[in-house]
Amino acid sequence: MRIEDILAPELILTTLDATTKAGVLDELAAATAARYPEIDRERLVQALDERERLNSTALGQGIAIPHGKLPGLKRVLAAFARSRDGVDFQSLDGKPTYLFFLLVAPEEAAGAHVKALARVSRLLKDEGFRTRLREAPDAASLYRIICEEDARY
Repeated sequence: MRIEDILAPELILTTLDATTKAGVLDELAAATAARYPEIDRERLVQALDERERLNSTALGQGIAIPHGKLPGLKRVLAAFARSRDGVDFQSLDGKPTYLFFLLVAPEEAAGAHVKALARVSRLLKDEGFRTRLREAPDAASLYRIICEEDARY
């Protein structure tokens, strides 16, 4: 699975308006539902909230991978967003979260969901990659950086 296969360039949000965890999830869900009409925004927010109640998807080091499953999807989908000021996302390290990779998987596709999570997690472990993402000037640069880093693996 390649990130470019699941991440549409239109779903690169260079600057989140949201300043809260709920706001980030809503903004990501709204963008994803706008790009993919088969996704119901409210149902996606609900799936993401349910997952966040288990424990935060903020892994520390300024990153979070909110994710959920929806019935009726045909494949795993992704969105990427960046917050310039950081958001309290209840991170494991207690620090603000700046980079958000949303993953949405079909309800019955546990294997694909786990593979996507593992791939994104591996990419985001690289400090240089995270720095490039935080410093990229625009959506096109962000998409290019993500695809180039993904191609290295």
